[in-house]
Amino acid sequence: MHQASNVVEHDVVIVGGGMVGAAVAVGLGQLGLNVAMVEAFAPKAYLPEQPLDLRVSAISVASEQLLERLGVMEQLRTMRHVAYKGLETWELDDCITRFHADQIDESHLGYFFENRLIQLSLWQQIEKMDNVHCYCPDSVAKFERIEMSNSDVKSLSQGIKATLKSGVELHASLLVGADGANSQVRQWAGIGITGWDYAQSAMLINVETDTAQQDITWQQFTPQGPRSLLPLPGNNASLVWYDSNSRIKQLMQLNHKQLAEQIKLNFPSRLDENFTVIARGSFPLTRRHAQDYCQDNIVILGDAAHTINPLAGQGVNIGFKDVDVLIATIADAVGNDKPWWTASCLKQYQCKRYSDNLLMMSAMDAFYAGFSNDLLPIKLLRNGLLKLTNYDNPIKQKVLKYALGLA
Repeated sequence: MHQASNVVEHDVVIVGGGMVGAAVAVGLGQLGLNVAMVEAFAPKAYLPEQPLDLRVSAISVASEQLLERLGVMEQLRTMRHVAYKGLETWELDDCITRFHADQIDESHLGYFFENRLIQLSLWQQIEKMDNVHCYCPDSVAKFERIEMSNSDVKSLSQGIKATLKSGVELHASLLVGADGANSQVRQWAGIGITGWDYAQSAMLINVETDTAQQDITWQQFTPQGPRSLLPLPGNNASLVWYDSNSRIKQLMQLNHKQLAEQIKLNFPSRLDENFTVIARGSFPLTRRHAQDYCQDNIVILGDAAHTINPLAGQGVNIGFKDVDVLIATIADAVGNDKPWWTASCLKQYQCKRYSDNLLMMSAMDAFYAGFSNDLLPIKLLRNGLLKLTNYDNPIKQKVLKYALGLA
């Protein structure tokens, strides 16, 4: 809902109201800052009888804890979800690695939620907050740096003006780019990226099976790419098929019955053969990493700062780690009466997140490279490592806790 004046002053303008952007809006709003969030599309309201969305995320325990602090987890649990307890990965059947919540004394490893429902729960929280204002449907036509009066430092300081396509001018001390891989904020700020396109795409396939609701997610590696199952509510599942771009394009041209036959030929036998394809979609795999996460008055996070190979389902979780650290960084500066919009402050967020994100991206690339071939010595080595990893030991526990964001 827009305010009457054409010029509106806020402390923070967030471009992007997806999961990460909405989480930042709630978190900074909880600090008492006046926040504007700009988004083109509002999430569709939830009805239990709606078809399951294709886009789902594995929410780690650390992400769950963030959503708890933001006050949305209780509402989110009332919507469709699956709490999963186990994660299994293998290439050869006798060289399987199993992770289970019991190994780290947790009740579950995480949740599977449809992305829209996570976003929706955050928007519902925003509606309760008088100091967070949503400009939707709207988008930014122009960014400018401006001089603005800042009561916190009792002087003029630099700020950002975001002119929306609706004609509203938003003035703020901090511009937050949470606007995805093709970030308008990142491009305007002149922040470069490094990265490449993988020679693969991923196909998402929602299926209905005869199997009751599952609590184990699994992934089998093949030289062409992994084959994965993500449990969904009821007797549903999301299959993820990684393969060459040309192969995925060919599969997308099949009808549901033809696709089901290809799934039976290419997925492991543990998949229930009695299934029906309900929906499918695909996307190319890319790696992108911004060369900086911040400047004076500007910060980026989530997919605007990094896109990762999704084979371990860490994309939204590292985005939520960004959110957590950014909120903590700004909270510390606000609490100590320091200018929280400056690069010197925001660099603390960058220092804490850049190397961690790079480590996770490199680990995913190592998995991708290590399993994307059929060379016998490498195949024996990687399966030996998978088998070795399956033994319970402190290293295995540490790896699992790191993946869940608990270490």
